[in-house]
Amino acid sequence: MQLTIGKLAAAGDVGVETVRYYQRRGLMGTPARSGGDGWGGGVRRYDEDDLRRLKFIRAAQGAGFTLDEIGELLALEAGDDRVRVRDLARQRIELLDEKIAQMTATRAALARLADQCAASDKGPCPILAAFEAN
Repeated sequence: MQLTIGKLAAAGDVGVETVRYYQRRGLMGTPARSGGDGWGGGVRRYDEDDLRRLKFIRAAQGAGFTLDEIGELLALEAGDDRVRVRDLARQRIELLDEKIAQMTATRAALARLADQCAASDKGPCPILAAFEAN
């Protein structure tokens, strides 16, 4: 399978500029141009490994990993440092747990404000008043 950057991006459900950004960050390689007749000629061709890497990056981002952490995961992929991979995963889990706790608290506060807003038709809505106070 040989893909142009546009087809690679579409297959990975990202934009072409996202692929280029990942290349600039060193997360993906940039294949040489093939064909053409001089400077700037030819087309870069991507293969299944490039698509697999792009999908890996997107999945890791979906799990909350930063691009720096993804770079480290990709480097660890070449070796067999399961301990470091587990450490990174556990760190991400801790951060996700913190975020879940924050979101749960925010949800509870918003639910209280919605109940207060529904309890009366007089005066300013507590939801709007709370947002104005911040």
